[in-house]
Amino acid sequence: MGMLSEFKEFAMRGNVIDLAVGVVIGAAFGKIVSALVDKVIMPPLGLLIGGVDFSKLEWVLKPTSVGADGVEIAKVSIEYGLFLNAIVQFTIVAFAIFVVVKAINRLRKAEPPAPAAPPEPSAEAKLLAEIRDALKAR
Repeated sequence: MGMLSEFKEFAMRGNVIDLAVGVVIGAAFGKIVSALVDKVIMPPLGLLIGGVDFSKLEWVLKPTSVGADGVEIAKVSIEYGLFLNAIVQFTIVAFAIFVVVKAINRLRKAEPPAPAAPPEPSAEAKLLAEIRDALKAR
């Protein structure tokens, strides 16, 4: 029962739950960004540069062929259009994270704490001040 209770204690820590929530939200955010890039940003960009569909851009190293036994052999290609889409997605995610971190840092830089009152002088300092004041009065 010791290992189970240790696991429960570990899993119920706040930072583990925060991490789990972050992963779930991050996955959902990733899907949103993928849809944004694939369906909203890249089609107009492709249209502007000549009707190119970025997701279909590829460099064919070996075209599809039919083997001696009649079985189709798939083409070998480098799909750099998908790579370009991934770069755009990464840039959007990185910018969104930058904005969120910047906002959090701005909130953390709230007003500096008010300066604390100076500490009360010690008994010795008070006595010396009284002696000084008495000598000034003469």
